[in-house]
Amino acid sequence: MVDKVEMLPYEIQPARVDVVRLGQITDSHIFAEPDGRLLGLNTRDSFEAVCDRLMREEWRPDAILATGDLSQDASPEAYEYLADYFQTLEIPTFWTPGNHDSPEVMEKHLSRGSVLSAKQLLIGQWQVILLDSSVKGKVHGHLSDAQLSYLENALKRYPERYALVCLHHQPVVINSEWLDQIGLQNSKELKTLISGYERVKGVLWGHIHQDFQYREKGVEWIATPSSCVQFEPGSEDFSAGTEAPGYRYLNLYSDGRIESVVHRIDHMEFTVDYTIKGY
Repeated sequence: MVDKVEMLPYEIQPARVDVVRLGQITDSHIFAEPDGRLLGLNTRDSFEAVCDRLMREEWRPDAILATGDLSQDASPEAYEYLADYFQTLEIPTFWTPGNHDSPEVMEKHLSRGSVLSAKQLLIGQWQVILLDSSVKGKVHGHLSDAQLSYLENALKRYPERYALVCLHHQPVVINSEWLDQIGLQNSKELKTLISGYERVKGVLWGHIHQDFQYREKGVEWIATPSSCVQFEPGSEDFSAGTEAPGYRYLNLYSDGRIESVVHRIDHMEFTVDYTIKGY
């Protein structure tokens, strides 16, 4: 886990004053090798199909959020590929690490052109804060004191802005036994902090490879499908899902509302090996 956090925010002017449009891509699990496969699925093929679908949205996103497990093997080659590909989209792209990633390698290879390592985005009436929940050598997540302080300082610094908080690991129970064991271990601390700031309107993550959303006390809690293999909702043990790769498109309105929709790549056939019981 990297506790060094950059306090300088990055500011973008949205295309419209009344709504911020974001695309979330998560859990792409890119390998160093172009033919790298997760459960038999070529992750570069599915990632590129997801990006292509995102770019065909009626309204172009103002920014892209890439919320962890971007690489499967934490290799420089995987991150160089991601940096090159994201730059072809010509949309500011912000990222945070997952448990398969190396924050140090990401900092070196995912910080050029339109691919930015900033962890606080100011856009329209909103701020987006990206937290590092990764723990070196572990699958579960944890937010260090430095990360929690970074979040609180950002919320205090811009109290007039609505806030969307992003991380990799799920901070809520999703009723899938094996996944609930490897979520955010100090989720109570995050929830307690957030409860003190009424302008926090959403918490967004990846990790669980499935669509998940509920609203509690004015906050939207949202998870997004992987751009590659999915996990079966409600499963007791590891189980790959049958749904197609996907991403989330979010509208953040100037009155604090969040609306979002998941789009999947259902026009292409992706082969998954369901006999593999782990990843």
